[in-house]
Amino acid sequence: MINAPPTDDHVIVEAQVRDYGLSPAQQDEIWRRWREGQSFTLIGRALGAPMQNARRFLHQSGGVRITPQQRSERHPSGSEREEISRGIAAGESGRQLARRLGRSPSTVSREIARNGVQDRYRAFSELTRLGCPEVPGQAFNRML
Repeated sequence: MINAPPTDDHVIVEAQVRDYGLSPAQQDEIWRRWREGQSFTLIGRALGAPMQNARRFLHQSGGVRITPQQRSERHPSGSEREEISRGIAAGESGRQLARRLGRSPSTVSREIARNGVQDRYRAFSELTRLGCPEVPGQAFNRML
């Protein structure tokens, strides 16, 4: 593959879903009726909305409902990453941090390896790379 863009297994794509003036309840109803096989005309009539709005709403995702991305329970949360960062700054070992967080030492070790060596670990590097909203702007600036 010549001139192929680099691949990254950790890229998270956030899809922007336009609501076309439909409430969340109406959106759920569109998905329910679509799964049942109803036509756009019937869906529009049932919702009292133009048929084109229902069609466009479904078309933007290819007819497949987009579910929000969620981090696995296996990965440390933003607050746990902060605790790891503070613990390393205070000179705690990875095992001490793991015991305090109730996590496996290997989980903490991988987290430290992923986000920098022990003396330069930053919790926000993983969060910002993922575009995660867990760290508000002001807190992010304070961590720098």
